[in-house]
Amino acid sequence: MLPQHLKQIRVLMLNDKENLGRTLFRLEQGFELQFRLGPSLQGRKVTVYTNYPLEGQRFERNNFRVLKWNYPAGSEDDSDKFCSLDLKIAGSYQYYFGHGDTEKSGGGYIVVDPVLRVGADNHVLPLDCITIQTYLSKCLGHLDDWPDRLRVAKESGYNMIHFTPLQTLGKSRSCYSLADQLTFSPEFSPEGQSYTWADVGALVEKLRKEWNMICITDVVYNHTAANSAWIREHPECGYNLVNSPHLRPAWVLDRAIWHLTTRIAEGRYKAKGLPPEITNESHLNAIRSVLWKDIYPQIKLWEFYQVKAENAVDQFRALLQNGNKPDRSKTGGKQGLKIIQDPQYQRYGNTVDMDSALETFIPHSFSPQHIEDCCGWLRQKLDEMNEEQYQIIQHHQEQAVSCIVGNVVYERLADHGPKLGPVTKKNPLVTRYFTFPYQDMTLEHEMKLLDQPDKTCHFLAHNGWVMGDDPLRNFAEPGSNVYLRRELICWGDSVKLRYGNGPEDCPYLWAHMQKYTEITAKYFHGVRLDNCHSTPLHVAEFMLDVARTVCPNLYVVAELFTGSEELDNIFVTKLGITSLIREAMSAGDSHEEGRLVYRYGGEPVGAFVQPSLRPLMPSIAHAMFLDVTHDNECPIQLRSALDSLPSSAIVSMACCATGSTRGYDELVPHQISVVKEERFYLKWNPSASPTSAGEVGYHTGIIAGKLALNKLHQELAAQGFIQVYVDQVDADIVAVTRHCPSTHQSVVAVCRTAFWNPKTHQYSTSVPPMFIPGKIEEVVLEARTVERDAENYKKDDNYINGLPEYTVEIKEHISLQESTVVKQAGVTSKGRSEFVQEITFQKLTPGSVIAFRVSLDPKAQKLVGVLRYYLSQFSPKYRRGSIADENPPEALQKPLLELMSKLTLAELNILLFRCESEEQEDGGGCYSVPGWEKLKYAGLQGLISVLADVRPNNDLGHPLCANLRQGDWLIDYVSNRLIHREGALAQVGQWLAAMFNYLKHIPRYLIPCYFDAILVSTYTAALDATYQLMSSFIQNGSSFVHHLALGSVQMCGVGRFPALPPLSMKLDEVPYRVSPITGQKEQCCVSLAAGLPHFSSGIFRCWGRDTFIALRGLMLLTGRHTEARNIILAFAGTLRHGLIPNLLGEGRCARYNCRDAVWWWLQCIQDYTAHVSQGHEILRCPVTRMYPTDDSEPCKPGEVEQPLYDVIQEALQRHLEGISFRERNAGPKIDMNMRDEGFDVVAKVDPDTGFVTGGNRFNCGTWMDKMGESERARNKGIPATPRDGAAVEIVGLSKSAVRWVVDLYAKGLFPYDGAKVHRDGKELFISYAEWNQQLQQSFETGFWVSGDPKDPNEKQPDLVHKKGIYKDSYGAASPWCDYQLRPNFTIAMVVAPELFTVERAWKALAVAEKKLLGPLGMKTLDPDDMVYCGVYDNELDSDNYNLAKGFNYHQGPEWLWPVGYFLRAKLYFARKMGEEAYAKTINLVKNVLSRHYTHLERSLWKGLPELTNENGQYCPFSCETQAWSVATVLEVLYDL
Repeated sequence: MLPQHLKQIRVLMLNDKENLGRTLFRLEQGFELQFRLGPSLQGRKVTVYTNYPLEGQRFERNNFRVLKWNYPAGSEDDSDKFCSLDLKIAGSYQYYFGHGDTEKSGGGYIVVDPVLRVGADNHVLPLDCITIQTYLSKCLGHLDDWPDRLRVAKESGYNMIHFTPLQTLGKSRSCYSLADQLTFSPEFSPEGQSYTWADVGALVEKLRKEWNMICITDVVYNHTAANSAWIREHPECGYNLVNSPHLRPAWVLDRAIWHLTTRIAEGRYKAKGLPPEITNESHLNAIRSVLWKDIYPQIKLWEFYQVKAENAVDQFRALLQNGNKPDRSKTGGKQGLKIIQDPQYQRYGNTVDMDSALETFIPHSFSPQHIEDCCGWLRQKLDEMNEEQYQIIQHHQEQAVSCIVGNVVYERLADHGPKLGPVTKKNPLVTRYFTFPYQDMTLEHEMKLLDQPDKTCHFLAHNGWVMGDDPLRNFAEPGSNVYLRRELICWGDSVKLRYGNGPEDCPYLWAHMQKYTEITAKYFHGVRLDNCHSTPLHVAEFMLDVARTVCPNLYVVAELFTGSEELDNIFVTKLGITSLIREAMSAGDSHEEGRLVYRYGGEPVGAFVQPSLRPLMPSIAHAMFLDVTHDNECPIQLRSALDSLPSSAIVSMACCATGSTRGYDELVPHQISVVKEERFYLKWNPSASPTSAGEVGYHTGIIAGKLALNKLHQELAAQGFIQVYVDQVDADIVAVTRHCPSTHQSVVAVCRTAFWNPKTHQYSTSVPPMFIPGKIEEVVLEARTVERDAENYKKDDNYINGLPEYTVEIKEHISLQESTVVKQAGVTSKGRSEFVQEITFQKLTPGSVIAFRVSLDPKAQKLVGVLRYYLSQFSPKYRRGSIADENPPEALQKPLLELMSKLTLAELNILLFRCESEEQEDGGGCYSVPGWEKLKYAGLQGLISVLADVRPNNDLGHPLCANLRQGDWLIDYVSNRLIHREGALAQVGQWLAAMFNYLKHIPRYLIPCYFDAILVSTYTAALDATYQLMSSFIQNGSSFVHHLALGSVQMCGVGRFPALPPLSMKLDEVPYRVSPITGQKEQCCVSLAAGLPHFSSGIFRCWGRDTFIALRGLMLLTGRHTEARNIILAFAGTLRHGLIPNLLGEGRCARYNCRDAVWWWLQCIQDYTAHVSQGHEILRCPVTRMYPTDDSEPCKPGEVEQPLYDVIQEALQRHLEGISFRERNAGPKIDMNMRDEGFDVVAKVDPDTGFVTGGNRFNCGTWMDKMGESERARNKGIPATPRDGAAVEIVGLSKSAVRWVVDLYAKGLFPYDGAKVHRDGKELFISYAEWNQQLQQSFETGFWVSGDPKDPNEKQPDLVHKKGIYKDSYGAASPWCDYQLRPNFTIAMVVAPELFTVERAWKALAVAEKKLLGPLGMKTLDPDDMVYCGVYDNELDSDNYNLAKGFNYHQGPEWLWPVGYFLRAKLYFARKMGEEAYAKTINLVKNVLSRHYTHLERSLWKGLPELTNENGQYCPFSCETQAWSVATVLEVLYDL
């Protein structure tokens, strides 16, 4: 087992209804694959199935098992749960998942690569090290001679050999037409010997152990040779006229064309202008004319698709005369004549579905005349339908003519074709499509055979390929007209095999091919799937499963000509293909060839370091990139002999498997035909002279160059040179760089191609200079193709020989001074320690290659090593290439984690966050990336958020990366803003500055990846330090809990100016500092921002209501108890009129215009006593009062102090007494929009109900506090939602507070059991117990809306428009508002659940869920309400009263924080409703919260917004991250 941090883990997110069957996911053995739930599946009971077998069990493709879920953070949270596979076996595996009643709601495939081993020590041969050479087996001679012939591959540096099939070949001698799939061809045994598969196996094993070479061979599943003995005995294995009668018309056409061939060959068409020798257009026209005039009319193909009208009409007449009615169960009463295609495809074999005829043609009566009329209509319809069929066949025949003529043009006229010469029986007009194993006879005679199944079963369809065909469709099956339309490019030597749907359809064929597969897999380590794109998928799947059972690490290669990557992927994923063959010959010029190198492998130079645990990304198939395949035309003919070396070099520099075909390196100047070639390959002799016949050595062709290139290719892959850069220097020169990201060594190969023959093409004599960054250590190789004195090429009769007049001039591992290709190399310096060598060339002639080994200049090389050394404290992946620092700077002598552990959470707020306005208070700001945008935060999170998108895609072109490469501004910004601080923060800043000091001295192209590495390490260390300072709930929580807990660090900080009024000097644990402004000692308590960026600094940072709604989630649950206490006490000091201020304004500019903040404050004190050990002691803490009386001026700290319980008592007493005052400085100075009456504040307890009531219609005393601002729409000074009277959440909060003080009094922790008030001139004592009781009795009477017209509690039944809900308020000036459905009653449910009857609460929650719950937030108003509008636009001024200037702020937009209360209420009452309701609710909660998790992960702000527009749409006027949004979601997770 690898240590966890080194183990490669890939995460695949499952999303509902996502089918990834056409996406390729490649993984290696030893990786772990984790399946996690995307947001659409969280909260659902998801089951994941896979056919990846349990350890020690056999793989069965259709045997799926269920994966077990792991819950790292407990089963309450779906954000982290995963199930996983430890991948140890190669192959293609399927997974799918379902939930509820759907078994499959998504799925896909994964492909695990095989591990190949060679040598006596069985060492691994990495896939990217592969260099393969193809051999046509028939050219190898006797098995005894193979080692001498194959040695050419070994000595040329190849490590894999591909043999074309070694079985007995068919009559055509094509390498791919096999007469017997099971026998080792006798041609490989000399006389008197009989070699077997075991002998081949022994040779293969010898090559693997002694030569370090892997051997693979082809498997051909699609066809067998037409002369295979077994197909004669088992004709059912092919497509014949018995099992595939739909081919009968095509067979008739094929025979007719064959007879035409014999007549043309005999010269019988000369008179019609069609001689045997076809040479021009007029001959082609003659072929067209003969087909249309002679052949088609004779064979009448349309008759196979028509109805004999007379017979059908007679049958119909008889039915009518017998009074037959249609069978309605078959017709369904629908009219429309149906023709039944004859399954046997006989002439006029089609029949009429008589039920459809009786349904469609109905006589007026059953009189003979009416019956005759009816038969006439049918006759007319049948004639029309027969004519339609005739026209369809005409179209097929047109296509057939065009394909036949096209074939003739290619085979007889085209320059690039085989030029077959005159038409003969051996070279017919076109290849036959069917076998005909009988003596020729006349066409008429042959037609009679159609009725003899014992004969027609031997007329077998040939195989071939169809241009542009759908590879997933079998062109020989019914429904395809390929054979009739002559669209098949036919291989006349092979018969297409017919597998059917499974072994039961053709048992002999499946068993035969299974044996063939087992033999191949037993003796070879890999297979090439021949003609893969037209092999039926289910057949290839079955056979490869068989092969992998025999050879588990089977290497599978294939060539796919589907024309689309998506279609390729279907084959690659289902079959588990390891590498796809890609051809350099497909490139038309050097640009395209370079592009292919870039496409087929590697990551960009300077790519980011990816974490070991990361998302599974789709990939393209691994490439086997060949300079030439055995099917390609000869590159010497298409390009030039000189191009062989440079194109090979370009291919060798690719970061994938590479290879070639035997003959390419020897400069064989023609294609070595898989059909016609019968000569032998030359044997190896190291001292062979260039002209010696029958032998090949280092001087032959480009072999010496290829050896050096193959060695280089293998070394680059083995040593981790995984980064690739391709530079198109000019039209013919391509430079390919391979770079190792750990040692920062590079190899740069400069290749001058020769796509055109220099003898006929003028190449430029001037070669542009090259600039190579770094220090050139050596010239790895320089090679040129040169001409030498030799006889001209003459094709040898016995051996496959190449051009003798060319060889390679090569030098390896020389210094730059010894190079003959390079003229001179000058060094220019570009910035600090970035050296660039300018290379000018003198002999970089077409056909030459030079490769440099480059390292960073020595100083940069050392500094990058030191940088890696310091980074290795965070991850072992930096150890390679690291160099210990001999005298480390002081700042780096302590590990970063030690420095981080000294930071407070307030300091971590500075390190990680702080938005623009917070940073501006200190005279700074967030970094602005030129040409792009400002970062969201000045702290690390600002950069980490951007890099999180840039890193996985290696987006090195991003403006941030460009800015880093251009200069040190950003680097300095990061460290400088910390160094200017004090204490531990400054030390972290110095640590970063010291690391950046090394960073600045390495080449600029490497700066983004190392900057990211330093930042990620610092950020991760900071997060670890953060969670260490928090509660166990956070420390042991899921990543979702961690993300939310960061909201506490984001929102809680200390600014340049203290935001909170001073606390009593008598308190412990109050932080102090020297004021940056006055130089005096001052308190510096953490305050809580309401939201970023709008409510983060200055007097708009702190709001009483926002602070206390968010305090439990962000401070108590995270374990920040002392800071929470300080905030509670600081606000307590500002109590005035019995209220806590809304806008705090440091206490001096406070506004007491809200009725709810005091109750949220009381709720927080209650929560504090519940959450904190010995929390009730806060009640005795001293509070320094700023306003001991309503009218006093602000007092100095410590002037008037009292315990917190007295302040609480004052708040309760003042409400019972009744609060009524006018705001100080009332008027435009404190509120530009408020009307005069709005400045009058009233709050009191209604003696009849106990409800806290207050407000008027010109002010808004609750959180729904939008004041109209538009003069144009005439809503200025009118609150959109005054919520006067008793707002439901205030009633709930007051009930919670009163219940709590009653309980405290009983425990002796609170000295008051009630309060004295003056009413009607008398002093009364009101006990809290009575108030508590009164609220309990009044609540449902006053708030429940039953919708029952007879309900005695319902005073205004005419206003009820939603039943089964709780009112939003009681006693509003506008009674309609009481009855509006809003989410506020859920708050009361959480804080005072005792007020609610369980069944009623459950009903009301169901209505809220259906009507108000959005993707992220709760609609603030019932969407059925006439003033509902879900889109908030604060800038829009119009005539619309309900919308202008954002008047609908709380009339529909979806606010996030109420969702927390809704979900908590739902959970509370679900527990009371029983197990089933609770389980469903848990799922709902997880599903809703998954969307918050996704938003949080993707948000650059790493927060949750204040609100969204309707249906979760982004609202540009919302705070991007809001304290109470994050806090209430965290509270839900705590409740879970």
